[in-house]
Amino acid sequence: MSALDRVRMYARETGPTWLAGAVAAGPATMASLVSGGAGFGYVLLWVVVLSAVLGALSQYLAARLGLLTEAGIVSVVEQRLGEGWAWLLVVDAVLAAGLAQLTITKTVAGVSAAVTGVGPTVWAVVWGVVLAVGLAGGGYRAAELGAKLLVSVVVLAFVASLFVVPVDLGAAAGGLVPRLPTGVSGALVAAGILGGAVHVTLVTMQSYTTRARGWTREDMGLARVDVAASMLCAFGVYSLAIFLVTAAVLYGPNVDAGELTATAAAQALGPLVGENARWLFLSGLWGASVSTLGANTVVPPFLLADKLGWERDVSDPRYRAAVVGVALAGIGGVFVSGELFPLLVLTLAFGLVGTPFALALVVYLLNDPGAVPEPPSTAANVGGVVLIAVTAVTAGSFLRERVAAGVGPVTLFVLAFAGVLGAATLVLLALFVRERVGGGDAPVEPTG
Repeated sequence: MSALDRVRMYARETGPTWLAGAVAAGPATMASLVSGGAGFGYVLLWVVVLSAVLGALSQYLAARLGLLTEAGIVSVVEQRLGEGWAWLLVVDAVLAAGLAQLTITKTVAGVSAAVTGVGPTVWAVVWGVVLAVGLAGGGYRAAELGAKLLVSVVVLAFVASLFVVPVDLGAAAGGLVPRLPTGVSGALVAAGILGGAVHVTLVTMQSYTTRARGWTREDMGLARVDVAASMLCAFGVYSLAIFLVTAAVLYGPNVDAGELTATAAAQALGPLVGENARWLFLSGLWGASVSTLGANTVVPPFLLADKLGWERDVSDPRYRAAVVGVALAGIGGVFVSGELFPLLVLTLAFGLVGTPFALALVVYLLNDPGAVPEPPSTAANVGGVVLIAVTAVTAGSFLRERVAAGVGPVTLFVLAFAGVLGAATLVLLALFVRERVGGGDAPVEPTG
């Protein structure tokens, strides 16, 4: 097979991680990158680079688990660890996806209102109904294609802007040195940037998308190419371009990352498209929102269907009802108060809090001979541990700054949520050590 034929084959056959990449390159990630560049200059460039690398690693580990078990992650967790562990994973992912559904619907409704002049409440209802009807009927492909096209236009605009705006290469190089800005905003934005690429919903959905593609363990090489091309390359370029352009154009002493608006962020495209910057940015934000909203809607139904034994297809009325329920529940997002960009960043930061537990489950199961007959390499295991550690430390920094800023009902809930998942992660570590020392591979008795 010639090199050109091989490229064509990979372009035709790859897909599951591109779906995850499309979700990762959504409005919340865009908001986090813009907030980071505008609020702190190049200081968080190391987080941007790290997010693409760790995002690719997390998708590879999740894909490996899906391919080698040929089952959804929830059912594998229930088989090997018990029903209680499976429900904890479902709650973790559903809460993160549910919050995302609210904020992304708010984004779509807000942008639609800005463009048309019709109120956001009306648009929230319209998009909720369109989403419910479209996904329940299986007709989402055309809308997704159009949305991804819009996102691609904005990404190309940011990449092109790199050749126009005055990027300070010396300052950018300094941003590769790991350090976090002090205060809540710095920790929040860093957690948001990392959470855009390494997120519990992305980790869990990978086992389902690889199965939907019909891949088996024989397609491991194809999965590696899929991950490298989508998350490491495409998503990495997306993240770097947006961050560098906004850091070069918007950063200044009067910019507050916690109060950044979409209109201010649109100025980053000004050097390329002038007065059309606001409309182009809003179009890209709208496209990213629509594309991500559709994919995010099916995450909770996927997990619930796997846990409850439903078919993961609209042919099962229970699954279809769950899809409709999630789509319509998102309408409530229009009533959530607060500036759009800070809310989007907070959404990713909250999802990052629940991500170490999901990653710990993946690494644990990959090393469980009763679940996966082929253990991962030492490098993959080391990478998995690093992945868990980095996400846990970043999420911990975010939580610490939130507590320092004052403990309210929301912060208390997030702390309790993080405490439960943190304790479960430590129990997983203890189980791993006990089983390796004892040499057993029997599944743990169900916990509930």
